Amino acid sequence: MVMNDITMKLHADRLIRMALEEDISSEDVSTNAVMPCARQGKVDLICKQDGVIAGMDVFSRVFELLDERTVTESVCRDGDFVRAGQKLAVVRGDIRVLLSGERVALNYLQRMSGIATCTHDMVKLLEGTGITLLDTRKTMPNCRIFEKYAVRVGGGSNHRYNLSDGVLLKDNHIGAAGGVTKAVQMAKAYAPFVRKIEVEAGCKLHAAYIFVH
Repeated sequence: MVMNDITMKLHADRLIRMALEEDISSEDVSTNAVMPCARQGKVDLICKQDGVIAGMDVFSRVFELLDERTVTESVCRDGDFVRAGQKLAVVRGDIRVLLSGERVALNYLQRMSGIATCTHDMVKLLEGTGITLLDTRKTMPNCRIFEKYAVRVGGGSNHRYNLSDGVLLKDNHIGAAGGVTKAVQMAKAYAPFVRKIEVEAGCKLHAAYIFVH
């Protein structure tokens, strides 16, 4: 999953709007109380912990959806390793927009950066082993596009994005089919030739995937 302008407008904008609507159901009472009229201002985005940054475009997009005139000047890019105290960006615009969008923007940036940092740390541990680190579909609802992107930023690889991407036969599928052999035979008969068929093996904490051709 690549977070470019097309992906942002086609998929991410709708989800970001939903997050904003969840946080601002009717109005931002606190902001409207202290800032009844539009006034221009700026805020600095400061890093509070060392790690790999991810979600800078999503962060800025939150404010742009509230007011397209908002301008974010980033001094780092997704994938950069940042340090506590480092300035990451400056956001300029209507102070009401900056206050109302702050929490949603930070929620995305913090979660995505946390995932990217954790992924980066695990990828470093696996260096030289020949093991590829994959993610799963066990993502927060409506956050998959952001979380899987963050895994890529951290150096990991994406597995299936959704249930249509390929066949993954787990214990429940195998039980329903009546065994591994039967499940694989049925999958081969049903799935198009170009679809990959995988069988999950191992315990829940240490799963492995066996590729079937």
